[in-house]
Amino acid sequence: MTTEALITKLKTIVKPYIQDEAAFNNLTEETDFINDLKINSANLVDVVLDIEDEFDIRLENDDMEKMLNVKAAMDIVNEKLKG
Repeated sequence: MTTEALITKLKTIVKPYIQDEAAFNNLTEETDFINDLKINSANLVDVVLDIEDEFDIRLENDDMEKMLNVKAAMDIVNEKLKG
């Protein structure tokens, strides 16, 4: 999956949970889910569950703990899709 396609899917997944529209509109690989998009920790769990559903993958607790920004989420999704 291309980087652009993956970012587009991730944007669709996180959109319902964001609290900072400006940061969302300028989302990059470096965007932090909590600090930039103001997604709270409870909603971050929802994001992880939505990612699992969207990509038909299973994320372990270790993966969830690392998934704090767009780049980490992309790396983990790509790794799971290959595996």
